[in-house]
Amino acid sequence: MTDADPIRLLKHEAVPNAGSYEVRFADGRPSVFVYWDDMPSRRLRPDLLTRSEAEAKVKAIARTERDKLTGHGA
Repeated sequence: MTDADPIRLLKHEAVPNAGSYEVRFADGRPSVFVYWDDMPSRRLRPDLLTRSEAEAKVKAIARTERDKLTGHGA
């Protein structure tokens, strides 16, 4: 990561149709993970989202964190 990309979104897909998105911070803060599963029969945890829901959530997290870094949205 460089100063140009202080926040990165990474997709992890360990098995088909299930995985996580990671919001990674260049400043050393712990990453934020959002888990997803597109198979309803495996989606037993209440915090497990569909792929599209998880993607929207990590994009919102990244946008909020970028706004904090740039001073926008305050």
